[in-house]
Amino acid sequence: MKKSIETKLSINREIKLNILKSIDLIVTAFENKNKLIICGNGGSAADSQHIAAEFVSKFLIDRKALFALALNCNTSSLTAISNDYNYDYSYSRQVEAFGTKNDILWGISTSGNSKNVLNAVEVAKSKGMSIIGMTGNQGGKLAALCDIAIRVPSDHTPNIQECHIMIAHIICEIVEARLFK
Repeated sequence: MKKSIETKLSINREIKLNILKSIDLIVTAFENKNKLIICGNGGSAADSQHIAAEFVSKFLIDRKALFALALNCNTSSLTAISNDYNYDYSYSRQVEAFGTKNDILWGISTSGNSKNVLNAVEVAKSKGMSIIGMTGNQGGKLAALCDIAIRVPSDHTPNIQECHIMIAHIICEIVEARLFK
């Protein structure tokens, strides 16, 4: 528990600035009727689904739905793409189908090296989408590919994931407040 608390307390100025940049980017996208597409593996897939639900349903304010999509939710697409191509393309094929210029891809990977997330980022970039990445301390390959990289200062996966959902909640709350004053 102490390590978890210490990780949260170690969130620094750079991370806070990147959270604020992410909020600005998401607010602008939603104001312009663009989509927020989210992906991750394992616990990060669950976080993707959780974050999308906060935007589609509501976080704290009863308001209109916002277009957020977690790519791990369509098991038929995931398994078909994985079978027909390779698991590494499970998200990139969906970004190819659903993503458009000025949408946002929010990729979550504690290591920053999840191949299917990286492939999704590459497709998103080719389509003119903005990229938000959430990773652990090292950032992996993902941090270098993102427009905004939120790197939690830890190498311990559970603490990284705890901070990811805390950061996502902060983003959801402020985006919602800014869009629906």
